[in-house]
This record gives sequence, C-alpha cells and structure tokens, in this order.
Amino acid sequence: MTASDWTRPARPYAIAHRGAAAYAPDNTLEAFRIASRIGADMWEVDIRVTSDGEIIAFHDKILSDGRKIIETPFADILAHTTAEHRPCPRLRDVVAEAAKLGAGIYADIKDTNVTLPTLHMLQEHGITRAILGAFDPQAAQILAEANSPYPRSVLVPLGAEPFSYAKGADVIHLCWERMERPQDTLTDELFERAFANGQTIAIWHEEDPERMAAIRTRPVIGICSDRPELVNQPGRGLPFQTVCHRGANKIAPENTLPAFECALAAGFDYIECDLQETADGEIVIHHDPTLERTTNGHGPITAHTLGALRDLDAGHWFSPHFTGTKIPTLDEVLELVRRYDGQAYLELKSAPPAPAWQSVCDAGLQERVFFWSFNQAALKELRASAPTARIMARRQDYATLQETLNDLAPQIVEFTLPEGTEEFAAVRDAGAQVMVAAMADDPAILSQVIAAAPDLANVDHPFALTRQVRA
Repeated sequence: MTASDWTRPARPYAIAHRGAAAYAPDNTLEAFRIASRIGADMWEVDIRVTSDGEIIAFHDKILSDGRKIIETPFADILAHTTAEHRPCPRLRDVVAEAAKLGAGIYADIKDTNVTLPTLHMLQEHGITRAILGAFDPQAAQILAEANSPYPRSVLVPLGAEPFSYAKGADVIHLCWERMERPQDTLTDELFERAFANGQTIAIWHEEDPERMAAIRTRPVIGICSDRPELVNQPGRGLPFQTVCHRGANKIAPENTLPAFECALAAGFDYIECDLQETADGEIVIHHDPTLERTTNGHGPITAHTLGALRDLDAGHWFSPHFTGTKIPTLDEVLELVRRYDGQAYLELKSAPPAPAWQSVCDAGLQERVFFWSFNQAALKELRASAPTARIMARRQDYATLQETLNDLAPQIVEFTLPEGTEEFAAVRDAGAQVMVAAMADDPAILSQVIAAAPDLANVDHPFALTRQVRA
C-alpha cells in the first residue's frame, strides 16, 4: 500500500454500501448522490462486466428475470433495470460523479477480469481515495503486479481466517455482519496483528445503532453501511440542537419511519412530527388533514380507522423505492426515538393532548419531547393536565414577549429570522430556550440561522445546515 495520510484516518471513513441503499435502489447514481449528501466519504461499488464489455455497477450475477449479466449486453440491462426504477449505471459514469462530488471509491470487483480496467478508470478520473477489493484474492495479486497506487482489499467471508485469507492485501475487509455480535471480534490483538503486518481493517455493512456505537471508535479504515449517515453522524457536534422538520424529509418521505430514522441515525437531536387522530381513536403521524398529497388514500384522515390507514402507501409519491411505506403510529415513532436515544417535537394536529401525553409517558420520554399546536385550546389542556410537559410557544402568535412567556410557561420559544435576535437574551433569562425556524436550503438563509446562535434550529434541510456550519 502506498503510504499517504488518507489511509490512516482520524475516524473511520463512512463507506456507503452500494450507495445510500436504505434510501434509493442500490448501485444507482441516485443512491451514490444521496450518500454524499448525507455524509458518506466513499461509495462502495459492485463491479461487473456485460456481454459486450461494458463495465457496470451491479451487485447480483443475474437480472431479476434470470438473465446472467455476463451474457447480456448493456443496452438490455439498462432497459430492464430502468423499467424497474433502478437504472444500472456504467462504472465510468459513477467514477465521474465521484470525482465531481469529491467522493472516494471502494471498488468491490465481482468479475476479476475487470480489475485492471477499473484501476485505470479511477486513475484517469483523478480519484485519490480508492480501495480496490474482491472476495477473490487473485484480484489483489493482479493489482500488486500492476503496482496499483491504491490500497488492495480482500473481503473475508464468515468462517475464514482473516490473516491467511487476506495474505498480502493492504486492507482486511471483514464481512461478518451475520454474526450475532461481530463487534466482539474487534479485539486489540486483532488490530495489533494487522498493524504489525502493515495492514488495516475495514468493517462489514452495519445498520444497527448499538453495534455501530461499539465499532465506530475502533481503529478501522472504514465502515460500510446502507445508512452512511450512521457511521460518523454529521448531525452531532453542531453549536445548537437541530430539529428535523417531518424527519429528513428530503431524503425519505416526510413523516414516515425512514425519514425519522435517517435524521436520528445521522445524530440530529430532534425529529418533528404531526399527530392526527384516527376514526377509532388511535394516533398516527401525518401532516395534512387529508390523505391525497402523500398517500394513495382519499378524504380526511380522521374519517379512517387505523387499519384502513395502514393499508395505504405513504411512500410511492416520493419515490418508487419507498413503495409500501406505511403511515406510522405515534408509538412506533416513540420507539424509534428510544432506540436512537433521540428527542421529538410533537405537533398536535387533530390528536387530543391527553392520549398523546400518555404515550410519551408510557415510553418514558417526558424529558425528551416537547409539544406545540395551532390549537391553543389543546395546548392549554395539555398544560393543565400535564404541568411537567414541555411546550413550545411561537413568538409571532403574541403581541409581546411577556405574553409569550406568561401564557403557557413555555420551555421553548420559536422565532423566525425576520423577528430578529433582540429578545433571545430575555427568553433565556426566563429559563426558556430559543428556537429559530427556517425551512429554506439557501446557504445565505442557513448562514443567518447559524449567526443567530439559537439553542435549537428547526429546519427542512438539516444536512445542508451541517455542511454550512462546517464550510
């Protein structure tokens, strides 16, 4: 391995497994672009060759209709995968996009005979951060003989002894995700032996937050994940807490579990969600009073039972990838918040305050949730019945700041940017926090949010905000 600073990162590289495969069809340009938006450092790309010699990004040996990739021309593969809403890209287009976005490439070479063409393509596009790997150790030997400037990786299957299987490779890539507790294998002795051999270790694709917490602090070169935002959590370490309006709603359909999980996996502090009551008295998450905009249903959401709502598709409108995504219940969202040790902003739409508060209490999240509603009567009812509930008040709804602070004794006061920052100190002196709401993705607007120095920022574009903070 050619020595260079990038091969010994201060933290593991977030390697997007086949792109951000949790949010778009794997190995597509869409998946790779999303990966870069949400914090991936490198893209893991599966590489095969077609019958007419086109090098492509595709994982399986066969198409969904049984045709073998190696026996099918690229035009036919593209037509078939496009019809399935997952157009297969040529490798050269993936590499060109990586060069444009500044992403590294982790090449998983499936067909060994494209090893050298892959190497040359990366060099031609000026990719500096690349790892070339395969399950077949012969690929590493081919790269060594070609004096590849990139680290050579061997993917070690479960059951194989890593050092003998990956002998001569620069990177030992452990594909052990099917073990119950693979993190327990990452012992000091394992790393000491690897480092003594001049090798480093890359990690299987990991999507479990508990297991990720145990491995992201280990001295590995990178961690693969369908959720690359989970690896290094770009939402952490900001100068304020971030509230993700309807979840990461630019990555996954708003007010759904995928959108909420993306926000929480990325380390953002809060998800914001809208609470509606069903015809049979359950609480679900949905913004509009009617179903048409974000589901295949019709009419008022309050006129439907939970069972009827759960039969609807709340994802296809956003992307075919999310077809079949369900309208979530409040309890499901609170369980997700618990799993990620996150927090939630609950907006009461048609849902009554008492059962919503009870669900929060049942989940043990009283200190990690705050409420707001356009319905002032609902907030007054909540304050009267739950004196310890955390409530937000909007400054724009009151004539004076004193009225804002007196009405519901809020724990948080929300401002918009045009309202200025002059009253922030008085809010904090009263024991409340300041939240600024800004839904635009304009860098100038996001810069104003940062300059305002709120305690919380309620935004539609949390990943853009993190990039702006670190610009």
